[in-house]
Amino acid sequence: MIEIKRYSKAQEKEWNDFVASSRNGTFLFNRGFMDYHADRFDDASVMAYRNGKLCALLPANRRESTLYSHQGLTYGSWIVPINHFDGAMMLEIWEAFMTYCKSEGIATIIYKSIPHIYSPYPSEDDLYALFRQGAVLKEVNLSSTIDLRNPLGFNMSKRQQLRKAHKCDITISETDDYERFWEILSACLAERHDSKPVHSIDEIRLLVSRFPDNIKLYAVSDDEGMQAGVCMFDTGHVFHSQYTATTAKARKNYYLTALYDYLINLGAGHAYFDFGISNEDHGAYLNEGLLNQKSSMGGQGVVYSIYEIKVK
Repeated sequence: MIEIKRYSKAQEKEWNDFVASSRNGTFLFNRGFMDYHADRFDDASVMAYRNGKLCALLPANRRESTLYSHQGLTYGSWIVPINHFDGAMMLEIWEAFMTYCKSEGIATIIYKSIPHIYSPYPSEDDLYALFRQGAVLKEVNLSSTIDLRNPLGFNMSKRQQLRKAHKCDITISETDDYERFWEILSACLAERHDSKPVHSIDEIRLLVSRFPDNIKLYAVSDDEGMQAGVCMFDTGHVFHSQYTATTAKARKNYYLTALYDYLINLGAGHAYFDFGISNEDHGAYLNEGLLNQKSSMGGQGVVYSIYEIKVK
């Protein structure tokens, strides 16, 4: 028998221990990451128990009568154990979860599935359960990913850019100068997208202090200081480019191409290098220029999917 319980702060250690030993969990599901912006969301995460033993977690938040796979996370779904779990148990969990949602006055569930690249083990039992629950595909975003076990390499244009960048007197290294990087990033986003970084400088500093092995900053510098940087999220299985920023000088001299070449080589030992999505407007718009930049470095398509389920 499956019992669904709402997460509480008292269960933080149990939650984190389960994520750490799970089949498809990453550090984004650790409460130390999830709760840094707890004031922005009404956390409605749940824990599923089978015969009194924890067997699955769902990071979630609630707005009125809608329950979301946590909106503060890039991806999210049921987090499950490596062993003693299969599709039949996932169906059982979903049945109990739907009953729970109905009792809580939830009318709609918006569910993000974890892109397959983030799980070291096959973990798509939830997608079958979504089909059984009559889920509708609501949104798809397209990411670009390199299989580091069989990389395609840069195309000719990128190789030419790489040679030009290295003719400049540049240095590429890990750095902790987030203040300078955030200046470049904020200027970039304001100028090119009329937006701001998702995280504030204080928030990223907090997250770096909590996850120093998972969040790192790499930069290209010349005689005028930092000119380009990439903030990487490292799950151990995937090396993910979370934030990228360049000055006009860096763009002119292709410093970012040199930095990505460095990072892709640095990522050897991971299964994948993920550039992230190239979409806007909930997947309806594909930035083909951005996509081309990633494709020219060997990135190929991986989807981030979101589903809608009506609670009956």
